[in-house]
Amino acid sequence: MPTDTPNPADRPRDATDTPPPPASRGYGPVFAVREFRAVFAAHLLSLLGVVVSELALTVLVYGLTGSPLLSALTFALGLLPYLVGGTLFAGVADRYPARRVLVTCDLICAGCVTVMVLPGIPVGGLLALRCLVAAVSPVFTGTRMAALTDILGEGDLFVLGRSLLRIVSQSALLAGFGAGGVLLAVLSPRGAITITAVTFLCSAALLRFGTRDRPARSDGDGRGALLRESLSGARTVLTDRRIRGLLLLFWLPPMFVVAPEALAAPYADEIGVGPVALGLLMCAMPVGQIAAELYVGTALTPHLRSLIVLPAAAAGLLPLMVYGFRPGTVATALALVLAGAGGAYVIGLDQWFVEAVPESLRGRAMTLLTAGMMTLQGVGMALAGLAAEFLPVHQVIAGAGAVGALCVLLLVLEVRRTAPADRIRTEVRDGADQHMASG
Repeated sequence: MPTDTPNPADRPRDATDTPPPPASRGYGPVFAVREFRAVFAAHLLSLLGVVVSELALTVLVYGLTGSPLLSALTFALGLLPYLVGGTLFAGVADRYPARRVLVTCDLICAGCVTVMVLPGIPVGGLLALRCLVAAVSPVFTGTRMAALTDILGEGDLFVLGRSLLRIVSQSALLAGFGAGGVLLAVLSPRGAITITAVTFLCSAALLRFGTRDRPARSDGDGRGALLRESLSGARTVLTDRRIRGLLLLFWLPPMFVVAPEALAAPYADEIGVGPVALGLLMCAMPVGQIAAELYVGTALTPHLRSLIVLPAAAAGLLPLMVYGFRPGTVATALALVLAGAGGAYVIGLDQWFVEAVPESLRGRAMTLLTAGMMTLQGVGMALAGLAAEFLPVHQVIAGAGAVGALCVLLLVLEVRRTAPADRIRTEVRDGADQHMASG
C-alpha cells in the first residue's frame, strides 16, 4: 500500500519558511510557502491585466478602424509571437537571475500598455506593442515555471503549485472577460487599458519584494551569444527523445482540443441555438478542467497522479467524437466538460518533465514548452477554421477528436517506451498496491 511519507524533494531548497509536511494532501502546504503566495498573487494580477487589455485593445482597434479583420488580428497577435519569443529569447530564462527577468518582463508589459493609451498612436503601433507583450509572455512564463522549482522544490509541492497557476489561468479566462466587459461599460477602452498597466506594476512589485534573489542557472557563453544560447538549448531539448516526447504530450492534446472553441459560434448556428447556449458551450471546457484538476490535486496521491497521466491523455479527446451526432446543447456541454477534465493529466506530467530536464536547461525547456503549446493551439484553431470551410462544423470537431486521439495514443506509446525503468516498476507496484487496498 502506498505511504505518504515526506519526500525530501518536496522541500524548497532555500525557502525562508518551511512548508507543512507534504503528507497532507491538497493545496494548503503550497500556500504555506511565503514566496509562492507572492508568485500566486502576481500571476493573478498579470493574467487579469493580459485578458482585460486584450479585450479593451480589440474594442479600441475596432473603434478606430471599423475593421472586423483588424479586430480579430488583435487577438491572433496574442498567440503568433509566442514561437518567436519562446525560441529566440529562451536563453534569458537561464542566463539571468529569475527575479530580475520576471520583474523586467512585467515592467516591459506595463510600459507597452502605457504607450497604448497615448493619444495619436496609430493602429500599426498598437498592434506592434501587442506583439511585443506576446513575445515577452513565454519568457516570463518559462522563467516563473523554472523558479518554482527553487521556491517549492522539485517534488509534489512544485506539481501542486503549477496546478494552482493553471487553475488561475483557466479561471481568469472566465472572470477576466467578464471584468473587462464591466470596465468597458463604465470606462473608455483606453481607460481600461490604463488599469491593466497598474496590474502589471503591482505584479512586478510583488515579485521584486516577495521573492528571493537567486543566481542565474547558467553563466552563458559571452555577451552577444544569447540567440545562439537560446537556439542551442532548444536543439538540446528537442534532440533528447524522452524530453521531446514529454513536450509533445504537453502540446498535441491542446492543439486538437481547441477545435470546439474555435468553431463554437458556427456550431451554435448549425444546431440553431442562441447566445446563451453559445456562452454555456464556451464555459464548459474550462469548468471541466478546473474541477478535474482541483480533484486530482486534492484527492489523489502523487503515485496515483502519475498513474493516470497516460490513460487520461489518451482518452481526453474521445468525448469530442460525440459531435459527429450533432448533439444538442446539454449533451455537447457534457462532452466538453469531459474533454476539459481530461486535461488533468498534466499534473503528473509536470513532475515527469522536471525529472527529465537538467537544471541548467530548465528555464529554456519550460519557455519552449510554453511557446510550443500556445503556438500549436493557434495552429489548431486555424486548421479547424480552414477545414470548416469545406466540411460541416460538427464533422470537423468530431474528426479533430478522432485524429487527435490516434496521434496522442501513438505518442503515449512513445512516452511509455522512454520511461525510466525504475518509474515503470514503481507504477506497476503502486497500481497493484492500490488495487489491493481498494479490494
